Amino acid sequence: MPNAYSETMENILSFCPVDLIAGGTDTSAKTVEWAMSELLNQPHLIQKAIEELDGVIGRERWVEEKDIPQLPYIDAIMKETMRKHPVVVLLAPHLALEDCDVAGYKIYKGTRVFVNAWSIGRDPSLWDAPEEFYPDRFLGKDIDVKGQYFGLLPFGSGRRMCPGYSLGLKMISSSLANLLHGFEWKLPDNVKPGDLSMEEVYGLSTPRKSPLVAVLKPRLPLHLY
Repeated sequence: MPNAYSETMENILSFCPVDLIAGGTDTSAKTVEWAMSELLNQPHLIQKAIEELDGVIGRERWVEEKDIPQLPYIDAIMKETMRKHPVVVLLAPHLALEDCDVAGYKIYKGTRVFVNAWSIGRDPSLWDAPEEFYPDRFLGKDIDVKGQYFGLLPFGSGRRMCPGYSLGLKMISSSLANLLHGFEWKLPDNVKPGDLSMEEVYGLSTPRKSPLVAVLKPRLPLHLY
């Protein structure tokens, strides 16, 4: 029995990093796609991000992980994307450990609770103009996405929050910064800014209904590619 138990635990432990990487890469890619979709609908936001990148990074290198803390507007775009387009609409279920009262509602011990991150991010009592994509709302404000601010919970909160949040944040911010820094972005000739479809598909995650199609052009010196 000890050997069987040991092998079972080894199998479980071997799957943990695989699940973390698979879950983190898929959701991160979808978040970046949503971010670029929103930015392409408002090209002036891309220009603002580029001005920050050129001022901090210059045009002689790519963005590195160490640069991210110096890019507040990139961080604001990431947070605004997570607010308006949380990839996981319903967070991991929670279980009430004791009877409690929440905003006048009685929650009994053993109740399974689902948190709707999509509704929270679009709640007009929490956010001004919640249907508008406006990254500037996060500038100069101490609002994180690590479960401390209950109006923005893309990774959940507490002991049941996403264990891969740190990996996800680094992947999203680095990918988004380099995509904006390394390429000029525009929509195909038959699509005008503001007309890009933002329809979602609901499921375990929330991707775009149709893949994003954009036209890219290098903006850094060619020897960097």
